Amino acid sequence: MRIDIKLSRNTEVVPFEYQRNLVGTFHKWLGENHVHDDISLYSLSWLMGGRIDKKGFDFKNGAYWQISSYDTALIKTLIKGIQNDPELNFGMRVKEVSIMEDPRVEPIQRFFLNSPIFIKRKLEERVHHYTFSDADSGLYMTQTLQAKLEKASLDSNGVKVYFDYTYQKPSTKMINYNGIKCRASMCPVIIEGSEEQLKFAWNVGIGNSTGIGFGSLK
Repeated sequence: MRIDIKLSRNTEVVPFEYQRNLVGTFHKWLGENHVHDDISLYSLSWLMGGRIDKKGFDFKNGAYWQISSYDTALIKTLIKGIQNDPELNFGMRVKEVSIMEDPRVEPIQRFFLNSPIFIKRKLEERVHHYTFSDADSGLYMTQTLQAKLEKASLDSNGVKVYFDYTYQKPSTKMINYNGIKCRASMCPVIIEGSEEQLKFAWNVGIGNSTGIGFGSLK
């Protein structure tokens, strides 16, 4: 289940590193909850509809923010939280919330991104970040999606995730989140699996740290 949140224009410059503000607002709206430190069966997009300024972003016509979750109860709780306190940050507030239908999918489906995909693994006491150029990136994205499917008590067999290597302009972004630098990929992904698995992926996101704004699918 996904909600599309329409926000008013900002009255303060939105800094480049605004993700933690979105995460804080998400948990404010959700209230006391158990999902903060658990595997994320939800995903947060980045803000959409703005332009880059010298000091950050400007959303002079307002912004859009999408939040998705496999757990419909979480989304319903979130909507109540928004109704009680529609303030975001930077002078922005919620103007409208609409529910989006799950997309139609094919057994082999290409997805564009609403936020870059972050892939990490701890190897030999060091955390490694993987991007579209790494051979193992598809394996790790698949493993993470399988773990989320199993967490939701869904079938994880047969699902496969990999970057679309026919995409002409893949890129990476270095994102600083709470002092931690995260190298993430901007490149469409292809997911193979059942209709249930693909719609699940659309709601929970791909890769690591979807709960703090990575790996949201369009």
